[in-house]
Amino acid sequence: MAEYTRKQVLDEARNLAQMLANTEEIDRFKEVEAKINENKKVQKLITKIKALQKQAVNFQAYEKREALKRVEEEIDRLQAEIDDIPVVQEFKETQIVVNDVLQLVSGTIAREVTNDVIRSTGGDLLSGETGSKSKNGSACSH
Repeated sequence: MAEYTRKQVLDEARNLAQMLANTEEIDRFKEVEAKINENKKVQKLITKIKALQKQAVNFQAYEKREALKRVEEEIDRLQAEIDDIPVVQEFKETQIVVNDVLQLVSGTIAREVTNDVIRSTGGDLLSGETGSKSKNGSACSH
């Protein structure tokens, strides 16, 4: 069985990342992100929210609770308005899909590494135990 250096593994990870970056899911994400960046209404609302967030920080610093409450309510209202815009909903959906793909890939890698360790130590894949336990079945208890 071949041994690999950390650099070789990281190079392969970069290759895998490049492959992932060119999947249909990532292409769709980029398209929708571009639509959001071009959407004047979304950008205007984001600018308003950022300005209100700065005000909120100031009100918090000076303990102006009523003003802070009003600003936070306005931020929530604007955020809800953004969330109702179809392209924003589409963007959130593409984010979920991309995250699912990344979770699937990382989960597969983790599972395969674990299974390989179990197999290479003569362990039992069904129980998920490596073969490093002592032969009488009890683990070493230091």
